[in-house]
Order: sequence, then structure tokens, then C-alpha cells
Amino acid sequence: MEGDVPVPCELGNFEHELEKHRRRGDTAELTRCGGHSIVRIIALMNQKGGVGKTTTTVNLGAALAELGQNVCLIDLDPQAHLTINYGVDPSPEITSLYNVLVEERPLVDAMHSVGERITLVPSSIDLAAAEIELVSVLGRETLLRKRIEAANPQFDFILLDCPPSLGLLTINALAVADEVLVPMQAHFLALQGVAKLLETVQLVNRRMNPHLRVGGIILTMFDSQTRLTGEVVDELLRFIEQAQGKNLPWSRAKLFQSRIRRNIKLAESPSFGQTILKYEPSSNGAADYRALARELLGLPAVAAGAATEPAEVRESPGVESAKPSKAPRRKARAMLVPKGTAPTSIVRPPGDPAPGPPAGDEISRADASSPKPRVDPEATP
Repeated sequence: MEGDVPVPCELGNFEHELEKHRRRGDTAELTRCGGHSIVRIIALMNQKGGVGKTTTTVNLGAALAELGQNVCLIDLDPQAHLTINYGVDPSPEITSLYNVLVEERPLVDAMHSVGERITLVPSSIDLAAAEIELVSVLGRETLLRKRIEAANPQFDFILLDCPPSLGLLTINALAVADEVLVPMQAHFLALQGVAKLLETVQLVNRRMNPHLRVGGIILTMFDSQTRLTGEVVDELLRFIEQAQGKNLPWSRAKLFQSRIRRNIKLAESPSFGQTILKYEPSSNGAADYRALARELLGLPAVAAGAATEPAEVRESPGVESAKPSKAPRRKARAMLVPKGTAPTSIVRPPGDPAPGPPAGDEISRADASSPKPRVDPEATP
């Protein structure tokens, strides 16, 4: 049988071996082929900016390394925020991903050790011009895949931090990745971006990478106390459930139970060039990313519900939580369904009013709006 025949882990057999383990359903575990590891390559992408892609790549990688996994982080964003987050200066003096893609340098030359079991392939501002410089190169959409296969990397995970766009760099990431993780906020406008992202994944799946699939959605900057968050979570769960069993790249996707809560420490740690696990290991942010790493590996949670349902969500000064709007909202299902699939309408209860202010607020507002007695300074007692 095919499973009994040893296959040498050479460049031409890499995808064959990976597909064999996919059929067995054991790709989540570390498999061996001729003494070499089969890498789990994950692209973290969302063309909407500011949703926590880089923060998730940085801290998920650190949490996986803490669990004993060898991790390589590749920064495909010309802004180089992943590079900066690890305290590496994205200067022209260091070998970066630009040199690998444009100047055909080996990927190994651009690998920099930034921690125990963590390797970084940095980015640079020059990467912004790569799409123009590579316009005449044949097979430019699969350059990264060729470089990674030629390097025969000895890692358990390769995390690709994609730029907030659907350009050439993102296509390169999708062409080599096994799965896509989508960090997103629980906002209705974010669903429209996910729909466009799924269209791109489906296109790459058909034309360049038939093994590509959507692994799941990670909710970031999560606030369980707002009504809006609950509505978005319900829509995502319904959408994922309807895709199950269909021939779609996201038919096996999941909504991760580990939610990344709002935490000011996550915003502070990049300025110190540290991950949240080093900067504030006891913070909510560190606990959430540790829980996410365990869930990604299929390990049981350390404390059930500790990272998903906080007892109390404290917001940092100057940050407002999303309040329920009294204006009618757009139907999220029509925004989420990619082109070519039939949208499903959303039935909302009629006359669903927005929650009013607490009783204490009503009393204080009434006191503030009620007329005050005027005092005549010339009046005598």
C-alpha cells in the first residue's frame, strides 16, 4: 500500500508526502519523512488593516515556541512591523525577504534567530517595489514557494505575516501556504473584507495551490460585553456551518474559541521590541495567545473558559467599545458570502430595540436636564 512505501523527502515529493498525510487526517501532528519534518505553513491574512495580523503572528509564534515548536516567521509586509516587533532594525544592511525574492538570494541567508526556537525572515521598505520589479518575471506568483522548497526548512511551523492587501506578496503567501488564518474584529464591516478574502483564496486554490484551505477565524480586540460582538459571532458560526460538506476551501474552517481580548499591554510590547509573553507574561494578552497556540496544536486548554470569557473586561483610557446602533444594520450574510455562491437572508426579530441606558444614567440625565432654581442676589432672607 501507498502508506507502506517510504518516500524520500525531496523537492519533487514534498507536496506528495503532505497530501498523503492529509488523506490520513494527521497533518496537525509533526510527521517525518526521511528524517526531515513536514512544515505546517500558515498565512495570516486580512486585507483590512488594523485587525491584529502582525500582533497575532508575533505572539502566536512566541506561544508555539514556548510549547516546544520550532517556528519561522516571514514578514511579507513592507511596513516591517513584524520585524520591528522583534527588535530588528529593517535596514538595507541586513538580508531581508526583498533580497530573497528579487535578488534570488537563498532563504537561509535571510534567516535570523530572534529567540529560542524562533527564526525571523525580516522585511524592508524595498519590498514595496517588488511587485513592479518582478512584473516581467515568469512564475512571480510562486517565487516564495520555490525559495522555501529549496531551503528544505527544519521547522514545525512557518507563519507568514501578509500585508493588508491582495497583491503579489499576498498571492505568494497563498501559493505556498497549507492553510489561512483570518484575524478579524467582531465588526460588521469586517465581514465584507472576509468575503473578498475568501474569493481570493478560492481563486488561488483553483489555479495554483489545490491544497490551500481556510483553517479558521481568530477574533481580535474582543469584547464579549457588547451586543454587536454577539451578533457578529452568530453570523460567522452560521456561515461556517452552511459551508460544511461543500467543495469549498473554507468547508472545514472553524471559529477559534480562544478570543484575543482588548489589552493595552499588547499595544505597548512592540515599542520594547518584545512579545507579550516576555513583556507581560501574566497579562490577558499573554493568556489569550497561549490558549490560541494550544488550540491550534489540538491540546487541551489549561483553564477552560479563562481565555474566552473574561469575568470583567477593562478598557484602556481613550478606547471606546462599540455601542449598539439604533440605525438599521446591513445584512451581514450578503456581505460575507463570496461571489458565485447563493446568499442567505438573515431574519431578525421585528422591532428589536437598542438597549437603553441604565436606570442610574436616566436619573442623572433627568437631574442634568431639569431647570435649576434661580437665586436673586439682592433678595434678603
